[in-house]
Amino acid sequence: MGSGQVTDWQGKNVTVAGLGVSGIPAAKVLHGLGAHVTVVNDGDDERARAQAAELAALGVTVRLGDGDTLPDGTELIVTAPGWKPDKPLFQAAGKAGVPVWGDVELAWRLRGLDGREPAPWLAVTGTNGKTTTVQMLASILTAAGLRTAAVGNIGVSLLDAVLGEERYDVLAVELSSYQLHWAPSLRAHSAAVLNLAPDHLDWHGSMEAYAADKGRIYEGNRVACVYNVADPATEDLVRAADVEEGCRAVGFTLGTPGPSQLGVVEGILVDRAFVENRHKNAQELAEVSDVRPPAPHNIANALAAAALARAYGVPATAVRDGLRAFTPDAHRIAHVADVDGVAYVDDSKATNTHAAEASLGAYESIVWIAGGLAKGAEFDELVARSAKRMRGAVLIGADRALIRDALTRHAPQVPVVDLDRTDTGAMLQAVQEARRLARPGDTVLLAPACASMDMFANYNQRGDAFAEAVRELGAR
Repeated sequence: MGSGQVTDWQGKNVTVAGLGVSGIPAAKVLHGLGAHVTVVNDGDDERARAQAAELAALGVTVRLGDGDTLPDGTELIVTAPGWKPDKPLFQAAGKAGVPVWGDVELAWRLRGLDGREPAPWLAVTGTNGKTTTVQMLASILTAAGLRTAAVGNIGVSLLDAVLGEERYDVLAVELSSYQLHWAPSLRAHSAAVLNLAPDHLDWHGSMEAYAADKGRIYEGNRVACVYNVADPATEDLVRAADVEEGCRAVGFTLGTPGPSQLGVVEGILVDRAFVENRHKNAQELAEVSDVRPPAPHNIANALAAAALARAYGVPATAVRDGLRAFTPDAHRIAHVADVDGVAYVDDSKATNTHAAEASLGAYESIVWIAGGLAKGAEFDELVARSAKRMRGAVLIGADRALIRDALTRHAPQVPVVDLDRTDTGAMLQAVQEARRLARPGDTVLLAPACASMDMFANYNQRGDAFAEAVRELGAR
């Protein structure tokens, strides 16, 4: 199982690590190609048993409750992206010389297996903004008349995109650091790293390892490595990458772009990278008002998407049309309502400090609703950089004391309401307290900087609770 394409799977002994959104499709695909597939899974609950029964009916062997033991005769492991590299299963594989791929690696190796010319990948990673950027990119590519799809970590299987009946000209691919860790031979047409901030360090072991896995997205790029001018660590990853001859570094910036950059000039998104004589010329792409919502970090997402599309040869008019056609997902800087001159904005998707800081930076005067599960995060830098924008803060969730302490140290002038409850009804009280603190012209912003699972099933449910509470305010 070297670095090239595998065309003959007949009789290969493949272990799939993990049931779930990636493991089950991988097991089915490999079984269909003639491999002998064994699925191992840590859990042995009712859901896992039902999934195991479905696979067993196809002839796939499933071992529940033991995800650590390497099955005899294994020639390849295909793992779910979230399985940590230090699991005993992978330690045993390393000693036995058995390669480990993720589902992204498997999809990459299976491209063109049906004889079709494989669709190039335009790939996106980063700590925050990946999904929005990939969706913007797909909208731009569609506006150019190309057959495309937003796939990967966005929730759409790359295996389906590569092997399904639908034929694509190009794919917009979102990749997480986990997926990139297990995708050693991926070589994109062009790729972007949007930003880098501490995240998932318990999985990667260090910030350096996390950044290195993000940087894998640039390896072997053919046309453009897109980086964030405001985040020098992303440009460092470009410098470290081994790319094909002629591949260019292309920056995006919220300021005036230099040569080989995309940026903003007097409310216009402009391209000085994919134009003739880029030292003197620029191409208008779209207006800032074409980006919804036009928050600074979302404009940065749009510029990154535009850079990848332009690297693929998309005309400027398609960038404009694609951005105008794009509708952002729920709970991403979503304006819920105006009540008594105060705007209420749901950015429940801001589950870490980097995302929350970007959200806070989009508004001038804010009553901030924050808190939840901190996941080891520290809040001093976030609060220090955002303090001048805060009218007040309302804290909820299990780790709210960490944010309260940071506010005490760096924003002692900001009034704080600390809600000592973690039931779901706390959101209604939080919104009511935020209303009391707010003044006309302010924004009440849910940007928790924390995960939601202490109080809610997920960030979607948290955002829905916020929106419902705001609607109750407006109805009174």
